[in-house]
Amino acid sequence: MFFHIVLERKIQLHPRYFGPHLRDKLVAKLMKEVEGTCSGRHGFVVAITGVEDIGKGLIREGTGFVTFPVKYQCVVFRPFKGEILEAVVTMVNKMGFFAEAGPVQIFVSNHLIPDDMEYQAGDMPNYTTSDGSVKIQKDCEVRLKIMGTRVDATEIFCIGTIKDDFLGVISDPGAAS
Repeated sequence: MFFHIVLERKIQLHPRYFGPHLRDKLVAKLMKEVEGTCSGRHGFVVAITGVEDIGKGLIREGTGFVTFPVKYQCVVFRPFKGEILEAVVTMVNKMGFFAEAGPVQIFVSNHLIPDDMEYQAGDMPNYTTSDGSVKIQKDCEVRLKIMGTRVDATEIFCIGTIKDDFLGVISDPGAAS
């Protein structure tokens, strides 16, 4: 799920950037350091939407660098247990398959895939229904439900299922050919 929250961070800036464009340099450095990162507490920072406040800088002795406290608004992505997501399958093996929903990688075990689907090995491994009408393979889109999450300091891992109503393959690139 996406959230719009306010966070704070200390940004160090070299003295050569002091001048009329100091604020622009601080915002650019903040975006470079923060966007695309993951904190276990808040989730993945998707984008900075605005800077609320830049505090007074504190000069670090001996280096000349200045540390500015910056308060900013951002959009974060954090998956929760029970949430339904659409994801792209990245890898299929006999244990299950991996899918990505934005920056989150989700593993769906073969125990959490419907019983009528069987693993088919070969040059393009996949899970196929007994009648061959539905096929889960690399690059196809699936709708899945998050069964659990594990949060590390810099990453979020998820376990998902497609063994429920209205879950499974949404689009299959292999069907078009």
